Amino acid sequence: MFGRRFDLFTLFGFSVRLDASWFLLAILVTWSLATDVFPAWYPDLSPVTHWLMGAAGAVGLFFSIVFHELSHSLVARRHGVVMRGITLFVFGGVAEMTDEPPSARAEFRVAVAGPIASIVIASVCFAVAHAGSKIGWPDPFVGVFKYFALINGVLVLFNLIPAFPLDGGRVLRSALWSWKKNLPWATFVTSRIGVGFSFVLMGVGVVSAITGNIVGGIWYFLIGMFLRGAANMSYRQIVVRRSFEGETVRRFMRASPVTAPGDISIERLVEDYIYRYHYKMFPVLDGDRLLGCIRTREIKDVPRESWAKYAVRDLTVPVTDENSIGPDAFAVAALSKMNHGGISRLLVVENGRLAGVITLKDLLQFMSLKVELEQR
Repeated sequence: MFGRRFDLFTLFGFSVRLDASWFLLAILVTWSLATDVFPAWYPDLSPVTHWLMGAAGAVGLFFSIVFHELSHSLVARRHGVVMRGITLFVFGGVAEMTDEPPSARAEFRVAVAGPIASIVIASVCFAVAHAGSKIGWPDPFVGVFKYFALINGVLVLFNLIPAFPLDGGRVLRSALWSWKKNLPWATFVTSRIGVGFSFVLMGVGVVSAITGNIVGGIWYFLIGMFLRGAANMSYRQIVVRRSFEGETVRRFMRASPVTAPGDISIERLVEDYIYRYHYKMFPVLDGDRLLGCIRTREIKDVPRESWAKYAVRDLTVPVTDENSIGPDAFAVAALSKMNHGGISRLLVVENGRLAGVITLKDLLQFMSLKVELEQR
């Protein structure tokens, strides 16, 4: 979902990050407000003032989304769900949960927390704008708060559409989950509604583009594509978690993996190991001592003519939490690490020693067989 991200600040223990795509949204919002919305509301103000109001509107939207997602995160944490943080990107923001809420009631509370927060923001901003207009505050000040109230109201209405993964879809999922006591089924139903809604948005985008609203049409179409992908991904995540429920890394790890000595050259590693076994990562040992791992991503940064000059230990990456896991950790945690780091193999480390290697290929093969044999 995300590309390059920037850490901004920490709020109540949650890291708030900004995806690079957010800058596109900020530019579009500022441009739209400065050239269309605010000139229509306040035609007597200067273009410079309109642009300043547009920039203020983009900043206000940023904090509105952060507050919305923070509300989800606080309630989720209260119910024991570990949160990775909050990331803002081109289509808004997301509170990154490591797992689903533990019950239908918890799911409902997490889902409604965001819209309630947006309703509070919209109400406060509307009150400030109304009071400001009565007292005679400057138009730019009143106009910006008027926009804050409007955009948060729109966020509430859009998010309450019962299409997963929107908040309304999560509310519907909690009701279906409570009714059938079956989270995968509830997720499947609401994600199909989400996919259907995404096609509606894409259709609206095509019609808008044909009728002359090209920018708006493209925007509707992109949002529809994003919702379709998010709905499908959410159901797949449920299937994955149920497939590996209760399973530990020890069951899937290869206890006698191919390892590379730290004293051989990179040239020999490539010829005798990488081209022979076709792995992108090898554990590196010095006798029985685990030094770390070496990956193709480090080797490709070294010129081909210099491979004979470097030893494997020179490019070895030390053991870290990102490239290793314990044998008694849950398999779904290993899968999450691989997905988060964009890697396909993890070192399995026990008491500082190499216990094995776990691979994405083995996990996916197990999941495929389990889904085929046990799940409908």
